[in-house]
Amino acid sequence: MFEAVGLFIAGLLAGMVNSLAGGGSFITFPALMAVGVSPIAANATNTFASCAGYISGAVGFRRELWAQRKELPRIAFTALIGGGAGAWLLTHTSSATFSRAIPWLLLLATSLLVWGDAVQAYLRQKFAHRQSLSRLAVAVTGLLLLLVCIYGGFFNAGLGIILLGYFTLAGHQDIHLMNGLKLLVSALVALIAIVVFGAGELIAWREGGIVLLGTLVGGYGAASAVRFVSQSRVRQGIIVVAAGMTVYFFIAH
Repeated sequence: MFEAVGLFIAGLLAGMVNSLAGGGSFITFPALMAVGVSPIAANATNTFASCAGYISGAVGFRRELWAQRKELPRIAFTALIGGGAGAWLLTHTSSATFSRAIPWLLLLATSLLVWGDAVQAYLRQKFAHRQSLSRLAVAVTGLLLLLVCIYGGFFNAGLGIILLGYFTLAGHQDIHLMNGLKLLVSALVALIAIVVFGAGELIAWREGGIVLLGTLVGGYGAASAVRFVSQSRVRQGIIVVAAGMTVYFFIAH
């Protein structure tokens, strides 16, 4: 009972954080491990619990996405291939290896939380004048998206921040479209990863379902409170949590 309440609260907080600033995985991933879910299963379960929020968010940007419908099949195909490959890699990674990788993955995700906005601003300034990409640049950015999606299939935390940076590099300037594309890719990566994880029996469905319910409630509540809450303060708070979790896992492993 207490575990269920704890997981729901973790999901609730993560849903609010994701709606306001991003970084909810820094709450739900450790929470799943705290109730006894193994590291690899916690990572897989966290992807499952986050998926509904990605889907509902992408639906919210359906108008912006429809305006770019010619580009979507290529992006969707890349997301599915990359997400599937990343999830497959995780299923073939030993628990010991993944446990050793966790602190470094968290460090990467934490760094993206800290410096992601600055990197995006730099890329926006650097590539704002570019109206079109050469064939070589299209191929390179396509490969880069594939690598980003492989990362997302393997380890979900920080994916949204990486995707925003990628779409800036690819020449997009409309922040609403970029958020829509970010959520669409995240949803597709998560969906294919869930199929792979489910086949490999890596998902703790009961624990993940409780977290998922909490994220839905928290995300809905945050949508109503967004005008009254400082996004920068929330981001600062989750950075503190992320840094603390990163240090903890470095010490523990």
